[in-house]
Amino acid sequence: MATVQKWRENNTQMNTVSRTNVALVAAIALVALGVTGLFGAFRRVEEAAEMRKQNRVLVADANALMSDLVNAETGQRGYLLTGDEAFLEPYLAVRDSVKDRMSTLLTHSTNSASQAHINVLAPLVNAKLQDLSTLIVLRRGQDIADAQSLIRNSAGKRLMDSIRVEIRDFVALENASLSQRETTFATDLSNLFVGITAASVLALMFAVAFAHLIRQRARQDSKNLLHAETAHLLTAQEAISAKLQVANHTLADSEEKLSVTLSSIGDAVMTTDAESRVMRLNPVAETLTGWTSAEAAGRPVNEVFRIVNKDTREAATIPVTEALNNGTVQGLANHTVLIARDGRECDIADSCAPIRDRDG
Repeated sequence: MATVQKWRENNTQMNTVSRTNVALVAAIALVALGVTGLFGAFRRVEEAAEMRKQNRVLVADANALMSDLVNAETGQRGYLLTGDEAFLEPYLAVRDSVKDRMSTLLTHSTNSASQAHINVLAPLVNAKLQDLSTLIVLRRGQDIADAQSLIRNSAGKRLMDSIRVEIRDFVALENASLSQRETTFATDLSNLFVGITAASVLALMFAVAFAHLIRQRARQDSKNLLHAETAHLLTAQEAISAKLQVANHTLADSEEKLSVTLSSIGDAVMTTDAESRVMRLNPVAETLTGWTSAEAAGRPVNEVFRIVNKDTREAATIPVTEALNNGTVQGLANHTVLIARDGRECDIADSCAPIRDRDG
């Protein structure tokens, strides 16, 4: 019967381990799949954000180009009227930067329709700049009549109108593309949030399930180890109790021998600790000082052992401190009187020596 029960316990343990391993592998696979999906969604969100940024930059550059051309034309008119070269600063700035700006618009346009407008716009801008340059040259040569004739021709106005149309259509296409990307970005961001939430919930569920399986396994292991651990602890406790009993008997025996030895000494004996506090008095010391050993225990030695010079009645130095500090035997001077607790006096001779243990 015991063999059958043991087989059942082992089989239960194996089933628990198998379930735990299967759950762990499944959790790792699902987490890896979820992480891969989240990285893909995050990458799509980044791409959509970058394209939105690019659309905004292109729209801003196109509008800036239109504004620069208008300022250049206005400055050129001011120069034609006044001859003041300061009016040409906007024109000079556009002339020097238009090539790079057109290259940026053409390179970064987001679709073929936008590129088609830039392809049409480039020669129009060049023609407009050439028109402005021609009028400036005529004005510098004081050829006012030819300049006025060229202005009345309205070629410059037609170029400017065509440029406005191309930039307007280009901006409209880029804004439409931006609107579409805004929708895509919002969708991708929403999907990313849903994916993160789902992955978190899934991870939490597997964490709870895995913790439950681990807890079951731990309980089973605890049951298997409980009996052996209890037996081990009981054995150790019995050994400790036996050692303590022996130690207590030894200590009691030592205390009894010490007490008998001190009681048998005909002289008064007082022991202190390393801080000069009384530890023990033998019966003769109790009689001479008027203190019982129990009453004196823990008190400073000079409170129990009061000594004075017999002739001068000045307090005599107790040699305990010097014996402790120097580690040497010390003695009292002659003509020393001990004053008991009740005021009795008696002449004494005294010696004081340190007591060392095996460690010094």
